Amino acid sequence: MKLLHIDSSILGENSVSRTLTAEIVARLTALHPDAEVVYRDLTAESALHLSSGHLAVRFGAQAEAPDLTKDLEKAERDIQDLIGADTIVIGAPMYNFTVPTQLKAWIDRIVVAGRTFKYSDAGTPESLLPSGKKVIIASTRGGAYQDASMAGLEHQESYLKGVLGFIGLTDVTIIRAEGLAMGDEAKDAAISQARGEIAALAA
Repeated sequence: MKLLHIDSSILGENSVSRTLTAEIVARLTALHPDAEVVYRDLTAESALHLSSGHLAVRFGAQAEAPDLTKDLEKAERDIQDLIGADTIVIGAPMYNFTVPTQLKAWIDRIVVAGRTFKYSDAGTPESLLPSGKKVIIASTRGGAYQDASMAGLEHQESYLKGVLGFIGLTDVTIIRAEGLAMGDEAKDAAISQARGEIAALAA
């Protein structure tokens, strides 16, 4: 089993999503002792935002700037990480109703026409990734977005499920801890619930 572990929180040791992804990976490696784990901290090695230079290279131009060349090498590594992984664990906190920009930059490097998906003659997307991959998302939020009054502001889990599904990653499990900024009791209850779901993960 090959496991890709991705963190995107900027909070370091204070991050609940990092705590949960570490516990998810610990659970999975306990179930699969021979698992190979690749870890990527998207805040420790932030990718550049997409630019005209990136797009020019995709259409055959040469990368001239050293920082762009390095970033393109990292992008290729990210695609190979994704291709090789059986399970992808993603730490995804909500920042301003959506995912961190670091995670968005990673997504911009793995959702690439001709590499991870293609369009059919009918114009529908088709995955180019090996089948059978699983995704587990550790979703953390300061507020609560399950009721109708807040649901319209949720562009985190819905975005991730949509964009990952676009490239064929449809087997997605979300382990959620929300209400983390709504007092200690709510925070403790949310984390406890998430840990119960992690403990229930099966091989």
